[in-house]
Amino acid sequence: MNVNNDMVFEIKSNFMPNITNSDTLRIIESKKGSVVIQMNNSNSRGVFPLDNFYYWIKKGALIPIQGHK
Repeated sequence: MNVNNDMVFEIKSNFMPNITNSDTLRIIESKKGSVVIQMNNSNSRGVFPLDNFYYWIKKGALIPIQGHK
């Protein structure tokens, strides 16, 4: 799975970095080796190493929302 700008993910309860109790997160910017994200209940942004972001997807903690722009 490739991650792209403006992709939206549903956040499941096992996503440990969810300190704002958000329901979704959006990829603001996908760079080589990292992603910049913003959660729907936060005014701040966060940066994840790409391999760590993929870990959360594989674990089922982040579910891509299809067709969401």
